Amino acid sequence: MGMQWMREELEDLAFKVLNPEARNSIIRRFLTLQRESGDVVHKITADIRHELDKVGIEATVYGRAKKPWRAVPGRFKDYISQPKSNGYRSIHTTVSGRDGKRVEVQIRTREMHEVAEAGVAAHWSYREGVRAQNPFAVDPARWVASLTERLDEGDHDEFLEHVKLEMYSDQVFCFTPKGDVIQLPRGATPLDFAYAIHTRIGNSTVSAKVDGIRVPLWTRLKNGQSVEIITAEGQLPQSSWIDIVTTGRAKAAIRRSLREEDRGRFVKLGQELARAAFDHVGKKATDKALRTAAKMLGLGDETELLARLGSAEIAARRVVETLYPELARATLPEVDSARPVVGLSDDQAFRRAPCCQPLPGERIVGITYRGKGIVAHSIDCPALAEFEDQTERWVDLSWHSGRHAAVNTVSIDLTIANDAGVLGRICTLIGEQKANISDLTFTDRKPDFYRLLVDVDLRDVEHLHMVMTALEAETDVAQVSRHRNLSRKP
Repeated sequence: MGMQWMREELEDLAFKVLNPEARNSIIRRFLTLQRESGDVVHKITADIRHELDKVGIEATVYGRAKKPWRAVPGRFKDYISQPKSNGYRSIHTTVSGRDGKRVEVQIRTREMHEVAEAGVAAHWSYREGVRAQNPFAVDPARWVASLTERLDEGDHDEFLEHVKLEMYSDQVFCFTPKGDVIQLPRGATPLDFAYAIHTRIGNSTVSAKVDGIRVPLWTRLKNGQSVEIITAEGQLPQSSWIDIVTTGRAKAAIRRSLREEDRGRFVKLGQELARAAFDHVGKKATDKALRTAAKMLGLGDETELLARLGSAEIAARRVVETLYPELARATLPEVDSARPVVGLSDDQAFRRAPCCQPLPGERIVGITYRGKGIVAHSIDCPALAEFEDQTERWVDLSWHSGRHAAVNTVSIDLTIANDAGVLGRICTLIGEQKANISDLTFTDRKPDFYRLLVDVDLRDVEHLHMVMTALEAETDVAQVSRHRNLSRKP
């Protein structure tokens, strides 16, 4: 990408800060070697320039060479006929130079050098203010698009793996039966070849032919081979394919397919587990009930809930208890309903504010009213705003610990379907939660829906959550919320 200079500078600055002693040691060693042997790079550069001038070749020498020294066997690489995916082209070789020192030589044209130095940024090169076309520069938009293709799943590890594999691996070039060239990293297999053509082809691969001969899918491809992919409808990727393929694209596609396949199987199993668990308590595992449970458990939707049920990450019993919890807590001492709070003197009367209807388990504060004693408000009650400048009227209160009687009335705002039997089921549902309906008022009537206020006598805030959760899970309930009315303030 043309940012190697920045990387080197950042590394040097970081090295200087993080380990200054080690950096200084390296610099001292470098200066010592330079005094002993002189500027080797300068000498080698001069030698190369002299040899090139002798044969009439015009070139710029940056510090690497070949003739008249012997080449080091096995150190020749041709990136011109086999360029890297980011457009890099060059001939690499290593020779034994002055005093037997090994010297790496890189040979390339000026346009190739621009790509080597600037990477894909060479696509925008200018000379004397005029846009210069570089035939070797890779289109940055296409290159970035190929790199970010694997980011759709949000898996950064897979993206990094792809970048490493595709940018820094040697390449092989294979042909389709129609003669199209497919470029792959060295060590790629027919599966990599299939996924390079299209994900659908890769996913449905059953076998492959290389140069007309059927070969195993783990066969390593070589330059110039013709590859034919054989597919079958209904074939799906196998988990063992992850260890066979080399390219990041293939690995990402296989992992994605395996996740989807496992998810589908887990969802089906989760549906059966949920149905059995809900039937056991006489309930239906409706989509709305499962969606409500998923929301309470912090999951995205009911499908994710079912997938986790099927994979045993969540027990079906936990889902049922989330929606319809049984009172299985240990026996606690009964709290006197006439004196349910801490902070009152013996002669002070107490009652709950009708505007916010606080419940045991919620934070409260007391306000003194002439002739009414202490009235407890929820800490977030809007009515408290008018007492901000009357701190002498505030009383620090808290609920007694223990089991409170179900005598604390709370209003619930409900919107239900206008259908036969719905209201009866709603009342039964509230009763099943051991809550008593003390009043019921219709506030709006429409052809399809009714809106009503239901006053329910509850123990505490946990009891309220149980009732509201059960109502939310009911298919015929369109909306449920706690109702507070500031006009009813003391």
